[in-house]
Amino acid sequence: MSHKQVLLREDIDNLGARGEIVRVKAGYARNYLLPRNLAVEATSNNLRQIEGERAALAKREAKDRSSAELQAEALRKLTLKFERRVGEAGVLYGSVTSMDIAHELKEQGFEIDRRRIVLREPIKRFGSYEVPIRLHREVTVQMPVSVLGEGGIEIDVTALDAETGGESPAKEAPVSEAATETNE
Repeated sequence: MSHKQVLLREDIDNLGARGEIVRVKAGYARNYLLPRNLAVEATSNNLRQIEGERAALAKREAKDRSSAELQAEALRKLTLKFERRVGEAGVLYGSVTSMDIAHELKEQGFEIDRRRIVLREPIKRFGSYEVPIRLHREVTVQMPVSVLGEGGIEIDVTALDAETGGESPAKEAPVSEAATETNE
């Protein structure tokens, strides 16, 4: 396999930061990085050009980071609440996804791409959660998210489990006498 050295023009997860020279497979560079202007070939000309842009790049990086920190401060004061239908034992009908969180943040006045919301899997149970939002390479904020039952009702799973002996109420449906007589 042939490899190629490229100079990154943007931060790329699991690869490197803007301005770094990295070694990647030639196909990845040719088919993904170069056409999207995420990187340029690491030639001597490009290296000289990027050295000239370093000051502007550092200034832009500092501005991006400071705006991300300001946004993080505003987000820390916010708690997102979602109302969903809740089934037996606190399981939601449906789920709360990163797209739902991004949509709610947009309604609150924050324009955040859903790919910056680090939610490994959708939330499928009610309760309170801390969802990390990566605003910048160095700035991540823990967003409090509450998932409630319909009408804003907080359901106590421990009380539900105590009432049913740890079983779901649907599993303990009473059997009528007429049904038992026909089965005998």
